[in-house]
Amino acid sequence: MTYDRLVCANCAAPVNEGRCPVCRASRERLQQESPWSGLNPVALIALLAVLIAAVALLAHQTA
Repeated sequence: MTYDRLVCANCAAPVNEGRCPVCRASRERLQQESPWSGLNPVALIALLAVLIAAVALLAHQTA
């Protein structure tokens, strides 16, 4: 999950701005949680499409 669209329940500001301690703690936790958290959904979809194309090409060459 990316944190660029999350809204803090404590201060009602976007979490990525880190206005309050709760925002900063949530932002740090999300950044440490997953190496893929920094990628936006479009980049993940593109990465998945490239992976599927590579597998399809490999399957076609071995058949």
